[in-house]
Amino acid sequence: MGEGTKLRLVRSPKLRGWALLGAVALCIAVPGAITTPGNSASARVSLEERKLPMRFNWVACQPNCKGWVSAVGIVTADSPREFDEFARGRQLVGATIVLDSSGGSVNDSIALGHRFRSLGALTTVGISVVTQTTQGERARVLPEAYCESMCVFLLLSGKTRYVPEAAHIRVHQIWMGDRADDAKAASYTAQDLMIVERDIGRLAKYTFDMGGTGDLLSLALSVPPWEDLHELSRAELRLANLVTTDAVADVLPRDNASAPMAALKPKASDRLVSGGIEGPAQAAKSTRTAEALVPTGGAVTATPAK
Repeated sequence: MGEGTKLRLVRSPKLRGWALLGAVALCIAVPGAITTPGNSASARVSLEERKLPMRFNWVACQPNCKGWVSAVGIVTADSPREFDEFARGRQLVGATIVLDSSGGSVNDSIALGHRFRSLGALTTVGISVVTQTTQGERARVLPEAYCESMCVFLLLSGKTRYVPEAAHIRVHQIWMGDRADDAKAASYTAQDLMIVERDIGRLAKYTFDMGGTGDLLSLALSVPPWEDLHELSRAELRLANLVTTDAVADVLPRDNASAPMAALKPKASDRLVSGGIEGPAQAAKSTRTAEALVPTGGAVTATPAK
């Protein structure tokens, strides 16, 4: 395995969870989108988008609201470049980025996080939806979204960071993806260990540069591949310095046509859950470095750079 190999978290049938795999093409189902009556179609679209490489969209909340950036899907080697293309010609300084992601490439997430911070971006977690009303289109954010694995470190890149009560923020270790099916029984070379330690070092530097704490790294790196993802409690979110404000108005624009996130929490019975690989969605491209992405709802197995 070369020093440049990249890892990503995908479903492991044997572990009934998700593992970081390197240098493979894959389809990823990411359960966790939730709906309210009238928003089922939008939530299903979000669910499908989370299987694909990350896409950036500008969501405008009319009539007197500047909108926000929706970032949905898996971070790949193309994501930093695609964000640069998306940002070209747009005034994104101080913009809010709404995340809905299972993670992705470690090194490319770090690069993307630096781009967000250079813009002085604000970050939060949610599912962006646009619906038609008698007054026209209405843009809003559903709060019960998932931000997992490297998405958590993208969240950390925000100058101001808000996490709604209904959101799920989950972490795990980095691991070698091609040995995820039976991590305990697999053998590892000195080169493998070097790659893991190299990427942990890069991630640690990034965490401190962004104002995160050692507690975040400790929590993430204590979850092995054979255990479930660890969902951060409100106390742990603060301990990790992932939350800097409790006011949604500090990150999301509000006007008469947009409801606050807290008012949009759907009923538990409305949640859409999918447990496996679905549909012919185009696989996220794997490149060489470390990756981490985890579909929601299952046991997880993590993996590092290859």
